[in-house]
Amino acid sequence: MPSVSIIIPAFNRTKFLTLAVESVVNQTYPDWELIIADDGSDEETRRYLRGVASPTVRIVWLPHSGNPSLVRNAAAAAASGRYLAFLDSDDEWAPQKLERQLAALRDHPQCRWSYTACRHIDESGRLIPKKRPAPPAPDGWIFKQLLTLEIGIAMPTVVTERSLFEELGGFDEQQLFGEFHDLCLRLALKGEVVVLREPLSSVRVHREHYSSDRTANCAGWLRLYQKMAATTDDPGLRAHCVRMQADETLSLARAHSDKGEYRAAWTTLGHALSFSWRYPHWWWAAFRGIIRRIIPNAVAAAVRPRHSSK
Repeated sequence: MPSVSIIIPAFNRTKFLTLAVESVVNQTYPDWELIIADDGSDEETRRYLRGVASPTVRIVWLPHSGNPSLVRNAAAAAASGRYLAFLDSDDEWAPQKLERQLAALRDHPQCRWSYTACRHIDESGRLIPKKRPAPPAPDGWIFKQLLTLEIGIAMPTVVTERSLFEELGGFDEQQLFGEFHDLCLRLALKGEVVVLREPLSSVRVHREHYSSDRTANCAGWLRLYQKMAATTDDPGLRAHCVRMQADETLSLARAHSDKGEYRAAWTTLGHALSFSWRYPHWWWAAFRGIIRRIIPNAVAAAVRPRHSSK
């Protein structure tokens, strides 16, 4: 039984996937298994995956769902290691990543999960300089910092005990966007974390990201804050979640409006009234940025067919 099971969800993007797998093979820590869950990729990717399958690399073949949480959960269900490590198909690890991180977990037995700093690279693997220095990454109990976005944790930096992941029920398959932040929030509620402040993972920035669907992205984050408002016992953090829900409804309504989906924009604002009415900035932004666009465009859309029939 390997110490760590590495989870990669895959859907096409073979040119990046090969680099991700190579970064696993190059790890200085040898006791691992790699489980790649393929979400119905094209033949090029499937041919590559059939070629890398081995006793240490297993492929879970799935019909295409477009649901990254479902795909990762399927890979995790096939895992046998004490720990799970997550790597997206377009990201990479430094060779010492697993060795350093698992040593840190052994040295901090009160911690059942860990993350590291990361760097960002472009499509060609070139480093993207940071615009400003990042604050020191905290360890211990970090739920508040995560919820208020004082910090963020990147997918390829996390290692967690498999038993802890299973206690949480894995990824929320209804959380189509922000699903990894949701998992980290639930990990942070459950226990302390140990951090390595050296960037041992590389997150690739490119034009093929799943999160490019702005409307679905806003809807996902709205759901996340609704979920966390019902989860936390802290009144201040609950109030923060409600305010963030109000802000996300503005973003969602604006995204609908930008796509010409005026009824959906109006419905979003209507549903938000029950928790957004107390915020003056919400009313101002809703009217100035959205309602002033919805009404004339909706009227024009309703009148246009009559004119065209004459």
